[in-house]
Amino acid sequence: MPKEERIKYFFLLPAVVLILSFLIFPLVYSLYLSITDWQIGKAPEITGFSNYLKAITDKRVHNALSFTLLFMIFTISIETPFALGVAILSQSRFLGNTIFRIIFTAPFFTSPIALSYLSITIFYEEGGPLNNILKLLFNIKVPWISNPNYAFLSLCLIDIWQWTPFLYIIFLAGLESLPREPYEAATIDGASGFQAFRYVTIPLLMPVIITGVLLKMIESLKVFDIIYALTGGGPGIATESYTMYIYKTGFRFFRLGYAAALSYILLIMLMILFTFLAFRLRRVYYE
Repeated sequence: MPKEERIKYFFLLPAVVLILSFLIFPLVYSLYLSITDWQIGKAPEITGFSNYLKAITDKRVHNALSFTLLFMIFTISIETPFALGVAILSQSRFLGNTIFRIIFTAPFFTSPIALSYLSITIFYEEGGPLNNILKLLFNIKVPWISNPNYAFLSLCLIDIWQWTPFLYIIFLAGLESLPREPYEAATIDGASGFQAFRYVTIPLLMPVIITGVLLKMIESLKVFDIIYALTGGGPGIATESYTMYIYKTGFRFFRLGYAAALSYILLIMLMILFTFLAFRLRRVYYE
């Protein structure tokens, strides 16, 4: 092997070691743990696919998946049109547009835990600012955290506040990169603004929209931080997401083998989702 080639491999070696140490090894080791019954204080014994079979009949897995999917659908169905509408409006050069963009995108760049603990103050049931306003205006007090339905709504509001700017940035970048020729042709053909939006903007922007929704779906399936900080999965297990259940299984119940199996089930779901939407995105590009 030439000396130059050996030097290249020598400089690549630290990166390879880091990747193997912090990525490949944990993946392989957790896969091994997922087929064991390892618990704290007990030596792991290989049990085959019993952890995976148990997850199929585990009612808390069903509850966590149901909550996670409902949370994903509810938040994305609001965030996507809202972010797209704001992106279209902010394309116009109105006074204070730059300041608006900075303020609107600020929550996305804020630490999720900091945002969650700020939300605890906002949704605090006894003397919180939101309930104080509602009591002043309508003489009502909303159980934002102690009621399952309102707890779900509180988490969705925080997620919308935090992640709408993410989709807004993606959509705005897509809008500003669209070619002008199709709009000029639509104007010559006498198309109205709504027709241009429907038949020109949406088709051209569809790959960007699908990409943004894909990334947000993956993030929603992994949601943990705001739930951990605000509700802890409660009341009861009403707002327990799939990742929250994995955390409790591994670090509260110390069933580490089962937690590893649940983690791999999540990984498989994410891979299936990503593959499906990647093929869908490819079709949109070719169409």
